[in-house]
Amino acid sequence: MTGATPGATPGATHGPDPADDELRELAAKQAALGEVRGTPAADPVNAPMIRHWLDAMGDANPAYLDRGVAPPAMAQVWTMQGVRPRGKVSTPVDDVLAALEARGYTGVVATNCEQTYHRYARLGERLTPATRFAGLAGPKRTALGEGYFATWNVTWYADGDEPVAEMMFRVLKFRPRTRTGTAPAGRREPYPLRPAVNGDTAFFWEGVSRGELRVQSCADCGRLRHPPGPLCPHCRSADRSYVTASGEGTVYSYVVHHHPPVPGRRTPFVVAVVELPEGVRIVGNVVDCPPEDVRVGLPVRVTYRAMDDDLVLPQWTPREPR
Repeated sequence: MTGATPGATPGATHGPDPADDELRELAAKQAALGEVRGTPAADPVNAPMIRHWLDAMGDANPAYLDRGVAPPAMAQVWTMQGVRPRGKVSTPVDDVLAALEARGYTGVVATNCEQTYHRYARLGERLTPATRFAGLAGPKRTALGEGYFATWNVTWYADGDEPVAEMMFRVLKFRPRTRTGTAPAGRREPYPLRPAVNGDTAFFWEGVSRGELRVQSCADCGRLRHPPGPLCPHCRSADRSYVTASGEGTVYSYVVHHHPPVPGRRTPFVVAVVELPEGVRIVGNVVDCPPEDVRVGLPVRVTYRAMDDDLVLPQWTPREPR
């Protein structure tokens, strides 16, 4: 699977800087280490975790548990560190990211993630990750600020040396921009994280500007889908329409973001997956509610907030008076 972050496309570089050479030397050193094995997963591939993951993803396919295998996209789940990591083995990536942080590149955003699956992980197997630092590109000018693109690869091995899955991961570590001036009189500072608007999503943002929550529908089979896309995943039709949702929903899942800093936002803040009665789920912030009061199943309604003089974002607020 591949994702891209709008505004994070590498741009032009600036003049030479000794600090840049130091970073490049460190990156080359870490890349020369090759693949570094981590510690085996704390737990073997197991049915309870698969069941929870399938439930969270809304995947009702019984084939995985019936066949005693894990969904391929779970590869990273088995070796993720907990909230309080214990016995973590340093990877070739850690020193590079720490050096970038020390030089003021404190912002981070994932720009690409590509996974390759060799086979299913089987119940009872204990996966082991191996990390290889692939490279550092920069400094680059991006819409978020000047930064470096760091790329690394992780391979998960089953008992022995048989690869189960691989992942290429790339992040932009950027130096958040500082305001050097003020906005023109009567205008607000531009919100730094602007959504991408294209032929697939323009109808949605036009609706937001009118106070409508629009959900894309297939003009042939009538199925609703979100996020918007060029083709219906059910009948493959390219004919599109939309319906206007009621604007109510319930919190399906959520995270409370504490770190790293996000331009234009004050931490902590809540990012939720909201399930609509129309049958789709939408990601958005929960506002007007302390993070500790957010819960799965919380009834919410959409609200529209002006982030600057031009941008309005749909967000979610509890339905009950607080």
